[in-house]
Amino acid sequence: MAQLVVGDVTVELDEDGFLEDFAVWNEEVAKALAVTEEVPELTEEHWAMINYLRGYFDQFGVAPMVRKMVKDTGYDQKKIYELFPAGPGKGACKIAGLPKPTGCV
Repeated sequence: MAQLVVGDVTVELDEDGFLEDFAVWNEEVAKALAVTEEVPELTEEHWAMINYLRGYFDQFGVAPMVRKMVKDTGYDQKKIYELFPAGPGKGACKIAGLPKPTGCV
């Protein structure tokens, strides 16, 4: 099992780099995960998507389908891939601290 050191805290990651425990996520963990996904800085647009994903997951217990992300956020697929080069599932959901979406990676 992989680990990620964030400040003086070590968080457990699964074999694909997703958090083992959704509850340990915070903004510092998000920033550290972003670096692993080749996103050097989280902008307001990144945070808007991250907060949307976390809110959706809190409400429904799953990550939204890409079509739903596009509709709800107003970001087209191209924009989502610009923000999260690994894509909405592998990149955005990972940085948001969500479990790996079904059918992802």
